[in-house]
Amino acid sequence: MSISEAPTRGPARPMPYVIAGILLAVAIIAPLVVPLYARIDPKLFGMPFFYWYQILSVFIEAFILWITYLIVIREDNRRRAAVRTLPDAPTVDTTTGVQK
Repeated sequence: MSISEAPTRGPARPMPYVIAGILLAVAIIAPLVVPLYARIDPKLFGMPFFYWYQILSVFIEAFILWITYLIVIREDNRRRAAVRTLPDAPTVDTTTGVQK
């Protein structure tokens, strides 16, 4: 196995990526469904629902994206740790390029 063929990540579990994809789909599709929020009532401080919902949705979507980021980063860290703890994983000396 050469240096470029050495695995950097362990096997992936599909569920974290499915959950992240669903969260991203919700964050993208929800603002596109205008009939859900195209109304005046209820007003908040005299501001029609149409406007304050869009302002609120920016913060909600930022929170959803943050959760998605955490899910993907956690899975990536798990996959990297799986390669570091493999007992039969070959190591390569970076100075000589020789596999140990």
